[in-house]
Amino acid sequence: MTASDAYGVLTEPTTLKIQRLLPGPVERVWAYLTDSDLRRQWLAAGDMRLEPGAPFEFVWRNDELSDKPGPRPDGYDEEMRMRSHVVEADPPRKLVIAWQGSGDVSFELEPRGKQVLLTIVHRQLPDRDTLLEVAAGWHMHLDILVARANGGAPAPFWDGWSRLHRDYDERLPA
Repeated sequence: MTASDAYGVLTEPTTLKIQRLLPGPVERVWAYLTDSDLRRQWLAAGDMRLEPGAPFEFVWRNDELSDKPGPRPDGYDEEMRMRSHVVEADPPRKLVIAWQGSGDVSFELEPRGKQVLLTIVHRQLPDRDTLLEVAAGWHMHLDILVARANGGAPAPFWDGWSRLHRDYDERLPA
């Protein structure tokens, strides 16, 4: 994947698709999606039963995702929480979760030799502001996942998120 491939794209006006190539095997990447201790290193903590309808709560602490996260933008708390539930689970290939009462997010894993293609599709984003926040968020969280999966140090979270928010504002249609 090239640097420009790292950016999410709109597949429909309210649907964002973003992909990353990660070191395999697929079971390892699946664990980064479903194991709270691994997921908290790049996204959010929260125990999750892999059964349709099973409730869970994501707990984001983005300041903890990198050594020097940069200044947190106004309006973002040190900790954010979201209650949700599993919509579909097909280990270790596909996970779909509900997102804040509207829409859903799917995570699909596809082996590519010794690597795994992770495709995230976030559906039913309600407005442009949310779309920009979500696009920058998924992009930065996935950059951190790539760094962690490759044994590297992640870039500063909030510095990257702020830059990506501006990038997506220019890239995505108004």
